[in-house]
Amino acid sequence: MFPPTDPRLAAQVGFILEIDRLKGVVRRNLIADASRRENTAEHSWHLAMLAGTLAEHAATDVDVARVTRMLLVHDLVEIDAGDTFYYDSVAEVDQAEREQRGADRIFGLLPAAQGGELRDLWEEFEARETPDARFAKAIDRFQPCLLNFHTEGGTWREYDLTRTEVLAKQGSTIEDGSPSLWAYTLELIDEAVRRGYLKP
Repeated sequence: MFPPTDPRLAAQVGFILEIDRLKGVVRRNLIADASRRENTAEHSWHLAMLAGTLAEHAATDVDVARVTRMLLVHDLVEIDAGDTFYYDSVAEVDQAEREQRGADRIFGLLPAAQGGELRDLWEEFEARETPDARFAKAIDRFQPCLLNFHTEGGTWREYDLTRTEVLAKQGSTIEDGSPSLWAYTLELIDEAVRRGYLKP
């Protein structure tokens, strides 16, 4: 390590090096060609691209640049907390606590105002109360469905999931942020059942 002499720049460089660890956090989802599992940094990049590409489908007008920043920040806590699989009820028990601790440490690496700004974006995403956060969360839930369909069931098959289980986890979250993406998600899920990628 060879830190800059400027303390502010040193904190920023330290943060940049720390978040590189997100590339090592492996998710359950397969990438679209089904060759391997996706890592969380790839997931965040993919969501940022979805946000810009699909912004016209948001339920209301959104600030695309802000949504993109939110999506790039939303999973940084997984460096410490790990990825919690949507359908893992045991891991969900302490997920919020693990992620809050991760947020404290990771955003705390930055100068206070800058870290606070990113922390606020993360908190807003989690609360899902603003149009930007609702659209960001919809994108976060839509992307795994899209990948699962295009990997012939992916984690749906691996974990023997049913249509009911998938709908219960995705439903209002996607619909609140984008009714048109929710309509398409329903079509994907029903077609997945027809093709045998997902149990009825």
